[in-house]
Amino acid sequence: MKFRLTPLNIVTAFGLALFIVVLFQPKSTGPQHIDIGALQKLILAALILVTFVSDLIFRFTLKQLKRIWIVELIFIILGVAAFLILQK
Repeated sequence: MKFRLTPLNIVTAFGLALFIVVLFQPKSTGPQHIDIGALQKLILAALILVTFVSDLIFRFTLKQLKRIWIVELIFIILGVAAFLILQK
């Protein structure tokens, strides 16, 4: 199987890197400390899993790399828009 770079791969890698940094960061009260609670860590882990699974679904349903990029970029934009709407 050939590896194809997709937008959800990039988002998953970024989320996984953030999760690892937050998970293994020592407890401190400095100004540059990223402090998130256990529930937020769980939500981040769930979002990583959702992006990974949705990437696999898009890869198996769409065969052309160009279409995968278009559909996944639209998926990410809609997800960010929904997040911003629900945040306010």
